[in-house]
Amino acid sequence: MTAPSRSIRSVPDASDPSVAVPRSRTITLLVLVAVGASLALALGAPIATAVIGLILFGILHNLLEIRYVTGRFSGILGRPFLDLLVALVTGIVVCRLLSGVIGRPAQLAEIVLGYAILAAAARHGLDGRRRVAAWVVIGAAAATSLAFPAYHFVVLTHLHNVVPLFFLWEWSRRITSRRGRRAFRAAQLLWVVAIPAVILLGLLDGSLSADPGIVRSVVGDGQTVLAASAPPSTAAAVLGMRFLTVFAFMQTMHYVVWVALLPRVAPDASAAFETRVPWATGPRLWAAGFVAAALFAVLFAVDFAQGKALYAALASYHAYLELPVLLALLVGARSLSAPSPVAGNGGAGTGVPEPPTPLPPRGGGSLTVDLRPEATAAVAPDIELGP
Repeated sequence: MTAPSRSIRSVPDASDPSVAVPRSRTITLLVLVAVGASLALALGAPIATAVIGLILFGILHNLLEIRYVTGRFSGILGRPFLDLLVALVTGIVVCRLLSGVIGRPAQLAEIVLGYAILAAAARHGLDGRRRVAAWVVIGAAAATSLAFPAYHFVVLTHLHNVVPLFFLWEWSRRITSRRGRRAFRAAQLLWVVAIPAVILLGLLDGSLSADPGIVRSVVGDGQTVLAASAPPSTAAAVLGMRFLTVFAFMQTMHYVVWVALLPRVAPDASAAFETRVPWATGPRLWAAGFVAAALFAVLFAVDFAQGKALYAALASYHAYLELPVLLALLVGARSLSAPSPVAGNGGAGTGVPEPPTPLPPRGGGSLTVDLRPEATAAVAPDIELGP
């Protein structure tokens, strides 16, 4: 059996631009509408936007993100590597649960485990000089994070909301029109880069509001929400309000991507996940998400701090499982060009390509849209660099 190719190849997408362009224009326009609505909510009531969004969509977006990542990138997240990741992330969950009791030691342990995931991902997906270079960068970043743990967690909070950019950029290769693809990517850069920069530069200070509004009975004056998104020593300053507004805006768009957009435009990822985990159908995931939302609404109302701590612990799985995929997307890891595992082998690679996963029927376990089959057949495609 020959070694998997490390070349970075394009995915064969739909060949007819007349089919793809109208669809991409509609999606791009809907993204822009969502950007405008999310910005208006975040500017008018950032604390309420962040808290209500967390209650309604927090667990649901966790489940849908895990479904997309493990379905779309099964070539990376195969066993036994996936077992190692789950074990490491479970350690992070324990650290987060203990952080309220033992404080700093648990936070430092979480940082170590987080970078251990990145180091394991580099070992799994890279080789030679790229692996060594990745380990050097990871080691330097880990040392910095351990020296400034408070900043580490604030940076991690905001970077997590940036993550959809990379998945959307990768998905956009399915848009066959170069103009449509560029428009779609420009819309993503608008909400990930341009608007946060405008807010942080203070150009919208006149619109910022620190009033908790309708969630005052849950979060009090909202300082706990503000402190979680602002760098240390800035929470009480206008800069802290800017970071809070950026967080509320990007968190809302984060939910739009995982709950509304990708489940509709990437049904192949949902189908691939359901092939690996047949009992986790779309309706069951949505039901679990809304049941969890009701439970967390009660928990937040009783004790917001404890509810937020429990949510943060459970959210570790989706937040950290995406890191190996991000590393692979950024550096073109060899696992991206490796064949997908054969169905039923538990995720272990055999070198035999798996047949394309059939799309679920409309009204079945996963939400679908009217996509060309050629544009949705590849479940774990190779990465393309460039437009």
